[in-house]
Formats: sequence, structure tokens, C-alpha cells
Amino acid sequence: MKGYEERTKALKNALDLADPDSIDKYVFYKAVLIVIEAVHTFASRYSTLAAELSEKETDEKRKAELKEISRICARVPYEPASSFKEAVQSVWFIQLILQIESNGHSLSYGRFDQYMYPYFINDIKNERITKEEALELLTCLWIKTLTINKVRSQAHTLSSAGSPMYQNVTIAGQTTDKKDAVNELSFLVLQSVAQTRLTQPNLTVRYHANLNKQFFDECIEVMKLGFGMPALNNDEIIIPSFINWGVKEEDAYNYSAIGCVETAVPGKWGYRCTGMSYVNFPRLLLCAMNDGVDLTSGKRFTKSYGYFTEWKDFDELMQVWDKTLREFTRYSVIVENAIDKASERDVPDILCSALTDDCIGRGKTIKEGGAVYDFISGLQVGIANMADSLAAIKKLVYEEKKITPEQLWNAILDDFQSDENKKIQEMLINDAPKYGNDIDAVDNLVVEAYDSYLDEIKKYPNTRYARGPIGGIRYGGTSSISANVGQGMGTMATPDGRNAKEPLAEGCSPAHNADKNGPTAVFKSITKLPTDKITGGVLLNQKMTPQMLSSEENKQKLEMLLRAFFNRLHGYHVQYNIVSKETLLDAQAHPEKHKDLIVRVAGYSAFFNVLSKKTQDDIIGRTEQSL
Repeated sequence: MKGYEERTKALKNALDLADPDSIDKYVFYKAVLIVIEAVHTFASRYSTLAAELSEKETDEKRKAELKEISRICARVPYEPASSFKEAVQSVWFIQLILQIESNGHSLSYGRFDQYMYPYFINDIKNERITKEEALELLTCLWIKTLTINKVRSQAHTLSSAGSPMYQNVTIAGQTTDKKDAVNELSFLVLQSVAQTRLTQPNLTVRYHANLNKQFFDECIEVMKLGFGMPALNNDEIIIPSFINWGVKEEDAYNYSAIGCVETAVPGKWGYRCTGMSYVNFPRLLLCAMNDGVDLTSGKRFTKSYGYFTEWKDFDELMQVWDKTLREFTRYSVIVENAIDKASERDVPDILCSALTDDCIGRGKTIKEGGAVYDFISGLQVGIANMADSLAAIKKLVYEEKKITPEQLWNAILDDFQSDENKKIQEMLINDAPKYGNDIDAVDNLVVEAYDSYLDEIKKYPNTRYARGPIGGIRYGGTSSISANVGQGMGTMATPDGRNAKEPLAEGCSPAHNADKNGPTAVFKSITKLPTDKITGGVLLNQKMTPQMLSSEENKQKLEMLLRAFFNRLHGYHVQYNIVSKETLLDAQAHPEKHKDLIVRVAGYSAFFNVLSKKTQDDIIGRTEQSL
């Protein structure tokens, strides 16, 4: 922080206050200096407390520990860290204070094994620390990470089951000169997360074609422990995507996971990646079919484009969907812009700005365009339900004419409750092809539906556009966290046969038990999406039983499957729940026996027992894949 302070003072003193543009910069620099002083004071309080405790301590070993704590906290994060222990303490202080500043979530550790490695290896070589001591420090850091929580609204609580904070730590991947980045600290981070087996931090491994084989083997071993980590993000699609958006190659190779599966260049990105608004595709489809009036609220969402029961063919439905989605996308942007402008005015996040390049150089906060890059995305929910709904309508209503438009619409309004409508529901579920089975006719329907959003959203720059950062635009993202449950509660019955208020499919994963052709077919369906344009995250959850990975043969099969998914198909992301349905059902019935059971909810893990029954049921209902 001392270096930031010196730079800020120099720029502040160089301002010409006769220049009107210098006034806001002056106020920003003054705020940065106040916050740096506050950070220094915050750490000094710990130093003072540790010193006071050491004076009273009679155990000589503990007394020495307290004196060392006092020395370190007096030094960092104001002074540069000179050892691995000091670096870990510095990282923790900043992680904690950033959370205090913003009541935030998704504040992530970045490429921890890369920027911490020089401290680690220097101490190892000079015998100032052992690997065992470093491992203990890391486990302590992760335990502290779990202690952070935040105040949430009810709406946010519903969309974030299990109270996740999305504090992601990224390891592996490639160096900026395109070599494998795995080092000794990468293994230690993996081992420490496996030892603690906590819900925080999220652990993300960056995969690439030349990833260290021993490290990849260890990743599979950690997956087998069954707490949903690590998640895997693919360099082979994410790096080219960033470069295409205008990110410098060196920075693109230095990306990390932020929050769930979202990605950004740490220390250079704008004030958020994703998540300001959701667009619920299935609910909006019902709205389009109902002349622009939302079935749930009865309110008009869009202009009048007619009723489904009046349309002559499937093409007319898709034309109305296109107009409806484009109009609603514009409304979502208006909402986001209003929130962004209010946040820019009232919540400047000074420390976060100071630590983000190049807010100090530009004299702007992170919310005013101070960052080097600024790309964002809303989140699109119910991708699989949308695909299955369109496939059912096209085949059963318009092609085979087994169901009339009036019959389908009445069945939806009835929530499939009457005997006649139950038969229609069975036809929708059993007689229509489903997304996730590598069926082009289905997968291409959702690609077409999604293209309307992706084409429309690129028209609307964000509120930092043309104010300094590279980008300033929006793209797609499917990281719906657990909002699929909350969004489902607000969505009436849908044409795929789903009942009203039931969860939607999460992320871009197939609907429960709709994927019948195994994990390869799921991977092939997912990668038909325009993943290079959905840089906000293409979230795929998969589920296997522990027995499936009990043999070395199956472990190698999974590795080969993942390599094919990432190398050949250019998949964006995948993460696994390695837990049996029987275990989950038993935990639901006897929670006292499963207090430490952790499951992958969406882009994060949570203790199973703290989840709502609907969210538990959603996880239990996911397809169990085999190899």
C-alpha cells in the first residue's frame, strides 16, 4: 500500500486545479489516501493486540508466535511482503477489507499460485519455511475465508442458496509466454483445499492441452472427495474469446475465475463481471405466447405481438420470440444502467479502485471507467427448458399436430392438473426430443433463440463505455448460480412439461434426467452454443456416484473425456458432484448424520443441510452420469 500511497501523492500534487477535470481527480486521490491510512490503521490494531497478548502470555512458544504476528501485522499490507508468511497475511488483510468496504461478494484471489510463488520458493530455498508449514498457512487462510459473510436481501437469498460468497482462487493454466503454469505451490493449494474440504474458497483449475499430467491426476483425486471442487475452466476457449473482445494477449493469458465461473483479468477489470440482471428465457417465452403479458404477474412486459393460439406455424413463434426478447433485453439494460449510475454516485469502492489498474493513473474510480478493461454480462436462465419447450412445440404442435395450440395453452394454464392435461404433459416429456442428447434439431433451436439475445445485447454499451476502459460492452453469460430455483418459483408451467414453480435447469446444463445418451452427448450439445460469445460463463454441472470413480480405469476415462471436451469440442467449463442419490436422500431425511456433506450447487459449493428443500431436491434430481 505504501507504493500506491506514494504514487497517489505524486499525482495529486501534480494536478492543476484550474483545470476543471482535475477537481474530481483531486477528490478521488484524497479518498485513496484516506483509505490507505485506514488500511494501515486496521492492520496496526492487530499488531498492537498481538503485542499486548504476548506480554501476558506465559507459554514461551505462544509468546514467540504472538510477537511474530505483531511484527508481521505492523509491516503488511502497508510495506511490501518479504516472506511467504507476510504475503499470506497481506493477501488476507486486503481480501477482508475489500469485503468490508463493499459488503461484496465474488471478491476473488486471482491466480494465487502465480503471484505467491516467488515468496514461497524463495523461502523454501533459503530454508525459512517448510512445505508442511506453508501448507498449514494455506489451510488457515481458507478457514478464515469461510468466516466472511454478508447482509443479503430476500431476493438475493433465494438466488444464492447456502450463503456463498463466491471467493474464487485460481491455479494452473498457462504463463504469459504460453508455458504450463503448474508449480509446487499449485499442488499445495490443491492439497490444502482438499484437506480443509470447505465451501469457500471456490477452487478453479485452468485447463489447457499441455496441463501437467500428474497435476491433472491429483485434480481428479480431489474431485473424488465429493465436495464439488475443483471446477475446470478451459484456456483453449476463454483466452481466444478475450483476445477477440480486445484484451491484450499477455493479459488474456493471465485471466482468472471471478466468483462462480465468470472470468476476468485480475487487477485490470471493471467493477463487475456479471449478475446485475437475469433474463428468464422460459418465462419470457410464455410472455411472448401471451401477447406480451406475463403469466405470473399478469403485467404487460412487452408490446403486443399476438397470441400463440393464433399463429400459423413455428416460424411465426420464433419471429415473435425474437421481437419479444430484443425488447425485453433493452429493458434489462435500462435497469442495469440505473443501478450502475446510482452505485457510481453513492458507492465508489475506493480501495478496490486504488488496487485496480489504472484507476490511480486515470484519476477515476472503478465505476467511472478507471479500469483497463470493462466487459459485463447479465445472466440468462433456463437455457435447457427453452430448448426443450421449443422442440416440443415444433414437433408435437406444428409438425406432427398431436397437440393443438389451444390444447397446449390450456394445459399450461391448468398446470397439467386435469386428467386430459396430464396426458399432454406426458407427451411433452416423453415424445419430444431433449437438449443434452446431441440432437442437432433441438440444440440448434436454442442456439437460434439465444442468438437473438447475443445480437441485441451488443448494441448496448455499459455505463463506463468511452470513459477510458477497453471494451465497455456487454456479452452473454449462463452462470445463474442457484437462481434457477428462485426463478423457477416465479415461472408458470412451461411447454417442456415442467410444472409451475418448479426449478428451471441450472446454468446451461440439461434439464433433470432429460439427457439420456451419456456425458459425451451432453458435452456435444453444450458446445453447440456460441461459447466464444458467452464469455460471462457457460456453466455446466455434472453428477457421478463415488463408485464410478473408484477404479483407476474410470478415473482415466474421465480424464480422457475431459480432454476431449476441452481440446476437441472447446467446452468452456465443467464441475462435478461426486455423490450418490442415496446419500443425498439420507442426508435429507437424517441431516444430523451428514453435517459435513458438501455439494456443488451451481458455480459454488454449499453445505447440503443449509439448503432449502427445493434446492436439495433440485440437486438430487440431477442426472447421474456413467462412464
